[in-house]
Amino acid sequence: MTRPRAWLCWSSGKDSAWALHVARAQGEVDVVGLLTTLTEPYQRVSMHGVRMDLVRAQAREAGLPLHEVGIPAPCPNEVYEARMAEAMTRAKAAGVTRVVFGDLFLEDVRAYREANLAKVGMTPVFPLWGRTTWLLAREMLGGGLRAHLVCIDPRQTPRAFAGRAFDWALLAELPPSVDPCGERGEFHSFAWDGPMFARPIPVRVGETVEREGFVFTDLVPG
Repeated sequence: MTRPRAWLCWSSGKDSAWALHVARAQGEVDVVGLLTTLTEPYQRVSMHGVRMDLVRAQAREAGLPLHEVGIPAPCPNEVYEARMAEAMTRAKAAGVTRVVFGDLFLEDVRAYREANLAKVGMTPVFPLWGRTTWLLAREMLGGGLRAHLVCIDPRQTPRAFAGRAFDWALLAELPPSVDPCGERGEFHSFAWDGPMFARPIPVRVGETVEREGFVFTDLVPG
């Protein structure tokens, strides 16, 4: 039986990377592309602040085309939704009927995605949904995923964690109030190695800056 074709919503972080790995292992959909939003004035992936050349490198190592949706800064919600609807129209024209997300437990986020995809006749897929996050974080590390923290919300997570490797030591040092996967926006990451990639993406940690209430650590290719 032919599996439904899917694009995967790609933030460049560990959750979307692991969702790709799990979706491939489950085999219920055929992931044929990655979908990412980039902030056009900065040419960086939205929210995470990662350089687009690194995101494109991820797509190459995942063996998938990257479908980029450019948005302005700042971006009104109606503009975001309109541009995503345009992307979904292109996806449907390519025979795509599913969109895969790495969401874990935020019910309002899931409901928002479901409602917006229903408007354009697409079906969301949540391969990580409902997993206990401290177990999931350990599963990721045990499965070979490697990542760096690239964006910190200093209201929730100490600034010193910016740029840190997502590893066993970090999990042990996270404050109890911080979700181990950062699902409430405590931190965002960039995945540079793991079973979803053919080869690691070489990166080095660059400058850390504070902007618009968040702490960003730049990752530099190579």
